[in-house]
Amino acid sequence: MDLFESHNDLNKSPGRPLADRMRPKSLDELVGQENLTARGSLLQKAIEDDRLFSIILWGPPGCGKTTLAGIIANETKSEFVQISAVLSGVKDIRRIIEQAKERRALYKKRTILFVDEIHRFNKAQQDAFLFHVEKGLITLVGATTENPSFEIIPALVSRCRVFTLKSLDHKSVLTVLKRALADSVNGLGCQAERLSPDVLDHIANVCDGDARIALTNLETAVLHFRQKDQIDIKDVETAIEKKSLLYDKAGEEHFNLISAFIKSMRGSDPDAAIYWLERMLMAGDDPIYMLRRMIRFASEDIGIADPGALTMALNASESFRMLGHPEGDIALFQAAIYLATAPKSNAVYMAHKQVKKLIQEKGYSPVPLHIRNAPTKLMKDLNYSKGYKYAHDYKDGYAVQSYLPHDLEIQRFYHPTDRGYEKSVKQRLESWIKLKYHF
Repeated sequence: MDLFESHNDLNKSPGRPLADRMRPKSLDELVGQENLTARGSLLQKAIEDDRLFSIILWGPPGCGKTTLAGIIANETKSEFVQISAVLSGVKDIRRIIEQAKERRALYKKRTILFVDEIHRFNKAQQDAFLFHVEKGLITLVGATTENPSFEIIPALVSRCRVFTLKSLDHKSVLTVLKRALADSVNGLGCQAERLSPDVLDHIANVCDGDARIALTNLETAVLHFRQKDQIDIKDVETAIEKKSLLYDKAGEEHFNLISAFIKSMRGSDPDAAIYWLERMLMAGDDPIYMLRRMIRFASEDIGIADPGALTMALNASESFRMLGHPEGDIALFQAAIYLATAPKSNAVYMAHKQVKKLIQEKGYSPVPLHIRNAPTKLMKDLNYSKGYKYAHDYKDGYAVQSYLPHDLEIQRFYHPTDRGYEKSVKQRLESWIKLKYHF
């Protein structure tokens, strides 16, 4: 018996958590996702007409993905089957497929399969759905907290419509909390007078848009202080543990935070840079990973505009490896602020990309004879090193000669900017180019 088939029986269980008891039973009751569930929307029409197509529900925890699946289960005349990717394997999928074939052959009845946390299935398990989704044997409803582009195979994503659910805003969370306080059947019933608007605001603020956390915190506070006539914010803080900032360091939020960190440094905003840096450290991310990214950033986004940037990033890495956490954390912040406030140039990075592209397109041009070494008589007879000008023998240590292959003599890859130290490099380089090409 699956979760939704046993829903009515479970409703009578006094031990069920408040968050589960308060699950909406219809789209009209679901708050915070009106862009998907409003009258006339694609999803609303599909559910109402019982003509659901394969979908993936993508959104953060507590936004209503499982609840939406439960609403579909209540509305459809198709066979609704639920599994969790955490507890199921290929054997379970095959069994469901066989039952779906039998159901269609004997009763002409469709099968809707809801897979909770579908991103936890590996590639082989996800592949098991492909053929049957494509042929319409099963209608897949997958729920995931991770970006489908990263965690679900492209072939499966292409056969489904992805619906993005968002974290509940403050107003929506308050609606959920007030509904739970007022509901005398499934909710807490007549408890509203014990919690002031400020207390509800506080519970809504600390849940981070997760209705499940908000309802759990509300229930915990009310039950823990059942003897008090008034529950204040301090009581709530006492009753609930501090919200964990840990996240899946291989998941999308990890990449969102590191992206925000890098872009803040690139945008020369030290305050934003150290905010995102602290967010990652508090979430348990690996400081060595962050240091590697800063070392890369020093070359890719600063380069010769400030040659000290790479030194700073490397020194921060060495300092952290010597001191460890938490003493070494300050080195990361010093490096992040330095990198954020340094003059920016991606000229080195672009030069690398350009020269790599040209070599891939044109192949390997031979080294000009005059800059080849000639350690043997044969090489000298073949004019290796003939005509080479030793730079130190010339004024200012610069000799006018070409060092690129003959077919690339006028090619330029590095284009310095007018920012930071690179401005001096640009002036020096331009004077050499004038001498070389008689501009």
